[in-house]
Amino acid sequence: MSFQANYDDYVRPRPASSDQSSHRLAPDCAGLDFLALDRGLQDLLSLYLPEDVRSHLLPHYQRMGALAGGRLNALSIVADKHPPVLHARTRWGEDEDWIEYHPAYQEMEHIAFGDFQFHAMSHREGVLGCSAPLSPVAKYAFQYLFVQSEFGQMCPISVSDTSIHLIRKYGSPELQAKLLPRMLSPDPDQLWKGTQFMTEKAGGSDVGAIETVARQVDGHWRLYGEKWFCSHTDADIALLLARPEGAPAGTRGLALFALPRRLEDGRRNAYRIVRLKDKLGTRSMASGEIRLDGALAYLVGAADRGLKQMMEQVNLSRLSHAVRAAAMMRRCLNEAALAARSRSAFGREVIGHALLRRQLLKLMIPTEAALSMTMTTADIMRRANEGDAAASKVLRLLTPLLKFRACRDNITVATGAMEIRGGNGYIEDFVNARLVRDAHIGVLWEGTSNINALDAIQRAVRKDGAQHLLLAELSGRLEQAPRLPASLRHAVLQALGRSVALAECVAEDDGHEAEVRRAASALYYATAAAVLAWEGAQPGVDGRRLLLASSVLRHYLSPADPLACPVKAGEDKMDALLLQGDPVSFEAACAALGS
Repeated sequence: MSFQANYDDYVRPRPASSDQSSHRLAPDCAGLDFLALDRGLQDLLSLYLPEDVRSHLLPHYQRMGALAGGRLNALSIVADKHPPVLHARTRWGEDEDWIEYHPAYQEMEHIAFGDFQFHAMSHREGVLGCSAPLSPVAKYAFQYLFVQSEFGQMCPISVSDTSIHLIRKYGSPELQAKLLPRMLSPDPDQLWKGTQFMTEKAGGSDVGAIETVARQVDGHWRLYGEKWFCSHTDADIALLLARPEGAPAGTRGLALFALPRRLEDGRRNAYRIVRLKDKLGTRSMASGEIRLDGALAYLVGAADRGLKQMMEQVNLSRLSHAVRAAAMMRRCLNEAALAARSRSAFGREVIGHALLRRQLLKLMIPTEAALSMTMTTADIMRRANEGDAAASKVLRLLTPLLKFRACRDNITVATGAMEIRGGNGYIEDFVNARLVRDAHIGVLWEGTSNINALDAIQRAVRKDGAQHLLLAELSGRLEQAPRLPASLRHAVLQALGRSVALAECVAEDDGHEAEVRRAASALYYATAAAVLAWEGAQPGVDGRRLLLASSVLRHYLSPADPLACPVKAGEDKMDALLLQGDPVSFEAACAALGS
């Protein structure tokens, strides 16, 4: 089947009526405007962006929202079904390995790197007509809309963005002059996209076990070894860690290098793409294995600070992963809500059944919590970038917390949304199956759940004391929200205090290592409840965020006896308001909280 035939099938809406009864199947979100569907994002853009910035970017967000539900959505489906292909040699038998991408993937590249310039929007002025680089909130809002249709492409986008950051911060003036004009180019034909190659057979999470060797030959650095999992395998420039000859073992001996795909004379550098990975998800994007046979590379920064420098890219990628998880959860929630409101079973709409309504709430609460956490963390990143030392420490804790919990919640939400659609959710003709597949990579890239929980509790809490500044940040927000109901403020502050105490208890003793995930989860959800409560108390924000704050406390942080009989029958008022679809006034939310 041709690309256009595939595309036409994926943009065609469900027939309104048919002698084949296809109108009885629930529709999906293809063709909808993903910004218009998302009252939460609309409110938070008004809350976290200056009004002049928001009003300037709004048409671009609207354009991305329409693309995400339309053209981009169809392209991503086609690209997922036609993964990249590695060609190891030319027809003349020369070792000129190259990767062939489907036209659908290439068109998505032009949207991301050409039209919207995702790679450059936080690094230089002029993108989308802006007079200054975009703030983290503004940038991640674009990523959040984009990923609701296409996850795989976000890897090249993110690692290009973060590679630019490292080259600008640690590269020599000569290296910056060589690479940055290409890496920041608005012209897709001139652009050098970036990536990072970390994992080796001997070293995944244990980075100190890396075996790649860097050797100086005739005044140039040459790399020897293998990298085992290289996403965006054929990027124009790759940042990687290697151990210079004579350097000590462990992480202290690692240096950071920039590896060009091609040399200045156009020849291929001395490394081979050995094969591409046959992956569960992110099939549109090429991940592979490479063998370094004396490849030319440029030292980035100090030779004895490689891991510390690379960890900046890792942490930036962790935040991007959390944004992606929040985005996929939003797509899952939208798909589930549309299916529930469009199907009938046992004589009434599916949305009318109590069990289904409870299931939708279990999708909604972590989805909205992840959105709020990504937006507030991005805003704290802005303050950290502006020199706020306290914000830097808060960011140091929030980043692994958010990466750990949002990515885990994404798997649960994706599975629940698939179940709500029913059998069609398991079939590759619909988006749910891909959402389930793609959700799982979030708990692997940039550190597993264990690694991120350990980073949050044993490093950010134990070593940096970041929990004290986080508590001060959130307590200050709640105290400066006079409209916030006193009972909710008290409940949130109590949960924050107890979660911090738990994190400190677990951090103090290595014998408590098995509890770090429980402690990290508690600190994440208590923080989310505080952020949601603060947001819900701001003028013009949907009052459902107040109800969501209370729901986070109830569902994740309150004790419950699993064998106790239900206290009352039926649905409570808060849950009914959350599921009604329409915005809720602040007054109605407060009344429901008091009921």
